[in-house]
Amino acid sequence: MIRSRIKTVALSCLAVTMLNPAWAADPPAAPASPAATAAPVDLTKLKAQLDEQQKLIEQLRAALETQKKMLEQAGLSASAPATPEHRSQSAGESASAVQMILPAPVTTPARAPLTLPEPAPARSAAPQAATAPASSPLQLQIGDATIMPVGFMDLTLSWKDKNAGGSLGSNFGGVPYNNVPAAKLSEFRFSPQNSRLGFRVDGNWKGAHFIGYNEFDFLGTSGAFNMSVTNGAFVPRIRLYWVDVRKDQFEFLAGQSWSMLTPNRKGLSAVPSDLFYSQVIDVNYVIGLPWTRQPGVRFLYHPSDKVTFGVSFENPDQYIGGSGGGSTVVLPTALAGLANSQVDNATGSVQNIPNLHPDIIAKFAFDPNARVHFEIAGIERTFKTWNTTTGQPASGQYSTKAGGGGAINANFEVVKNLRLITNNLWGDGVGRYFFGNAPDLVVRADGSVSPIHSGGTVDGFEAVVNKNTLLYAYYGGIYIGRNVVVDANGTSLVGYGYRGSANSQNRTVQEGTFGFNQTLWKDAKYGALNLMGQYQYLFRNPWFVAVNAPKGTHDNTIYINVRYTLPGSAPAVK
Repeated sequence: MIRSRIKTVALSCLAVTMLNPAWAADPPAAPASPAATAAPVDLTKLKAQLDEQQKLIEQLRAALETQKKMLEQAGLSASAPATPEHRSQSAGESASAVQMILPAPVTTPARAPLTLPEPAPARSAAPQAATAPASSPLQLQIGDATIMPVGFMDLTLSWKDKNAGGSLGSNFGGVPYNNVPAAKLSEFRFSPQNSRLGFRVDGNWKGAHFIGYNEFDFLGTSGAFNMSVTNGAFVPRIRLYWVDVRKDQFEFLAGQSWSMLTPNRKGLSAVPSDLFYSQVIDVNYVIGLPWTRQPGVRFLYHPSDKVTFGVSFENPDQYIGGSGGGSTVVLPTALAGLANSQVDNATGSVQNIPNLHPDIIAKFAFDPNARVHFEIAGIERTFKTWNTTTGQPASGQYSTKAGGGGAINANFEVVKNLRLITNNLWGDGVGRYFFGNAPDLVVRADGSVSPIHSGGTVDGFEAVVNKNTLLYAYYGGIYIGRNVVVDANGTSLVGYGYRGSANSQNRTVQEGTFGFNQTLWKDAKYGALNLMGQYQYLFRNPWFVAVNAPKGTHDNTIYINVRYTLPGSAPAVK
């Protein structure tokens, strides 16, 4: 139909163009002269021709106008199928989280002789309703590495019925007895110090997967900042700073991490979520839990997904007490100068204590399935001193003594969402790993070293009541063995736990605690808001009780915590 109309237009145009030669075919009139005046009949004929031509022109003009209208209607009809040519998602604009290139839309080409005006692209009725790019947990992609923020913002309320002097965390071994002023006053405070910030980096390189991890809190604060007077200028403190590389069955870690002696929940991973340090709010965790965060290197071997072997070399310290509420051993009179020079009594912040070699920790973990984790561990430590009591350093005497211990840890999901947990460490010279609540050693009058026997346990359960509620309860305790030394005069007693020793030299420190963790709101894109609570009953007993002195003391503590956790999840290991 359109083709026939086009032919009609073409023929009409041809007819118009042919008129010009027709008009030009008449010869030009001769110059007027009286002798050559045209006859009246010729004028009449010429006028008739002009009238006929004018009519033909009007008919052609009407035909062209009609054809124009028909072509306009044909143009609108022909452009309708081309409407899908409006821009859709271009390369990289797909709603998929993974960028993809969509195929170009198929269009019908216009026929060659006819050029139709291209209609304006159709506007979307609601461009804001277009599918938004899929959101994911907070991650930053740089090249082939993924950077994920980790941490949370905490506000903790703590109340203690005795002023134990431990600030936000529990001062386990230093709970005051009822016959001193500190026991007559309770303690209340708010604190944001347990808030944490850090990041995790994941990547792959030549078949190896690497993780870089760091984490800070705000518990490394000096009292010189007058935090409770004007401004809570809490100072960041490094917690974790390590790199881990795994290729096939072999894995290597270097940096500051949780000690490999810390119980695991899964394998021998150093990632905090794979470790057991309890669910409590107390920033010093539970008495009896073996842990440190210290520099070192470790080597792991994974013969299968269920079995892991590891050995770790970690920062050593010859410790004689004084930290975490723990009591200090009494040195022989002539060797009192060894304190804070050859053995650490926690009175200084400078790392000036000489150590023979790193603490060596070996560990085996077995995870037959997601419901069972079992592990055994061993630690070897060596202590060394130099006796200068002769007054001549060159004629002094070395004393070297090895210490060590073993751990058995397990957690089992006995029924769905209910786990039973037990963690146990016993040994000689391992007291530093109980948050410093037991000394490692005593020094005899001749300068020789004698490790102190100690042990600890944490046992309990964790129950996921529903997807938003976690309940837990633990018992924790440590036992510190006595190690009595006779001074050089042959009559005075020194060391630890001797008759007449201070009531700060504990025999046992024990704790019962329970609590909850309630998720108020959670979204993978925005994080989570939690409300937590913990009650703690803490008690301790000394080795020696003087006449009319208390045989023990206790403390009640309540924690309430509001926590916002940053969004983010680690990428899958490829």
